[in-house]
Amino acid sequence: MHDSTLKAPRKPPQQRSDDSPEAIIELSGVRFSWSGAAPFVIDIGSLRVARGERVFLRGPSGSGKSTLLSLLAGVITPMEGTIRVLGQNIGTLGGAARDRFRADHVGFIFQMFNLIPYLSVVENVSLPCGFSPRRKQRAEREGGSVQAEAVRLLEHLDMGDTALLRRPVTALSVGQQQRVAAARALIGAPELVIADEPTSSLDSDRRAAFLDLLFRECAREQAALIFVSHDASLAPLFDRTIQFADVNRAAGPAPAAA
Repeated sequence: MHDSTLKAPRKPPQQRSDDSPEAIIELSGVRFSWSGAAPFVIDIGSLRVARGERVFLRGPSGSGKSTLLSLLAGVITPMEGTIRVLGQNIGTLGGAARDRFRADHVGFIFQMFNLIPYLSVVENVSLPCGFSPRRKQRAEREGGSVQAEAVRLLEHLDMGDTALLRRPVTALSVGQQQRVAAARALIGAPELVIADEPTSSLDSDRRAAFLDLLFRECAREQAALIFVSHDASLAPLFDRTIQFADVNRAAGPAPAAA
């Protein structure tokens, strides 16, 4: 990866009146299990992520990381405690209101991509703007039109070929689908970007291009980034690394360093 990517100037985090960075995410006493009789898979006393902060989240498979991401996005709600995103206690919102909030404010790169098979590449990337007038307006501000902004993001991920843009996503490689999912999450400048193993199918060059775009787009809008990966070599690129077992009491103690 080029040094200019890693050392690019960043805007300082937006400050509150008490001089502490504004929080995008605030968790307090959050507990969750998948059924009433099952043990908790999430048990977090407190967690805070500031506006513009880049957080690298590590933990073994099955430790509850994806469950936490679903809680942060309002896909599911906690059994106990509060989750505030942009000051909104999302656990108090009904299902439809959570869907609207997520569409407006959260860009999610799913581990399984969740692309729409009958839509083209550009249509998949543009999809969030169809659900959120707010993100549509932001995309038009940046690119002139939603389609032009989708193409701009895809070009940064080496997917700007005209024939490729019109291709159904089912005709793409796994790595190409992963890049489409990333561009879809970033369009319309959401304030929170959540990435679940977003580079697992990318080679080193395309991973570098992806991270360059991800960091640049988040920095431009001072979006908070929660990035889950097993690739420990990426951790130094982030502002903070969280070992999941250190914050999630349900995951048990973190393994001792060798």
